[in-house]
Amino acid sequence: MTNELAAEFDWDYPGPFTLAVVPGVDDIDGLRHTNNAVYVRWCEAVAWAHSESLGLALADYARLDRAMTIRRGEYEYLLASFLGDELLLATWLTSSDGKLTLERRFQLVRRRDRATLLRGRWELVCIEMSTSRPRRMPSDFSAAYLTALVGTPRARSSARHNSKP
Repeated sequence: MTNELAAEFDWDYPGPFTLAVVPGVDDIDGLRHTNNAVYVRWCEAVAWAHSESLGLALADYARLDRAMTIRRGEYEYLLASFLGDELLLATWLTSSDGKLTLERRFQLVRRRDRATLLRGRWELVCIEMSTSRPRRMPSDFSAAYLTALVGTPRARSSARHNSKP
């Protein structure tokens, strides 16, 4: 997505990395809306695409014997999406201790009315892939991920973003 199009949305954080998604027939559940598990898969897809855009792909994780793994995932499902809805999923790296941990945020919006459908947050921890033990981020991770950290969140309008009071 172009920065100009992404700028049209009222994002929670500045400078989002975005991925366009559209629910297909296989994404719709018995309640006739997009199944919540699909949102989780989309978050994984945009996270990997963002990581790759920063220069770290799965092959780099294997080469470095390090990975950022999800320690905790939280999702706030605000509104449903339906078959054929044009959606835009944004992600940001929002904080890190500079050693082991990283936080990633998500916001899913519907393009036609700009409503926020989902917000998500991952707490990530760096591990050594060969042992699954926590290990300090290698310099390649620091160079890519820490330089991509965004600042504080923008103030949200409760009506526009469907926030709870």
